[in-house]
Amino acid sequence: MDYEKKIKDAKSIAEIFEIVKELVREYLGLDQAGLMVGLTDLGAHDKGFIGAFYSLDANTIIINKKPLSRISQTNPSLYSYYLFHIMLHEYIHAIGSFDELQTRQLVYEISHHYFGDAHIVTQLATNIEKFMPSLTYPNAGFQPPKDINIDFIMGIDKKNTNYIN
Repeated sequence: MDYEKKIKDAKSIAEIFEIVKELVREYLGLDQAGLMVGLTDLGAHDKGFIGAFYSLDANTIIINKKPLSRISQTNPSLYSYYLFHIMLHEYIHAIGSFDELQTRQLVYEISHHYFGDAHIVTQLATNIEKFMPSLTYPNAGFQPPKDINIDFIMGIDKKNTNYIN
């Protein structure tokens, strides 16, 4: 399967997320049904900004709009790969990997396996700070702001919601 082409041809966050799920299912044999994905403005803090986080309580991946918007404006060729990377990272959390170092290692292994050393997806997994110097990963106690307005992405988890028209 040409996953590079699939990422390049993806026209939505939902399509990129389907690629993430397909690779994880193929590589690890694991899947997480009933997951939601949303966008919100998580802003920035004194150490930088968070690209995304996984909420176990809500079974939701929340993606920060700010870096997506900035990448879209300044380096559009990075957009889909960055989105793939952060969604892969958070999806690994969603399937049960809560240790940050283990999650980063799995993201690297999957990226390397499917895309090779030189590909930008693997480079993001190796050293995302090279591309996004202010990106930080949330620590285990991260709590999002209480009053966040989440825009949920339609078309997520279609295979498990085919009863909805």
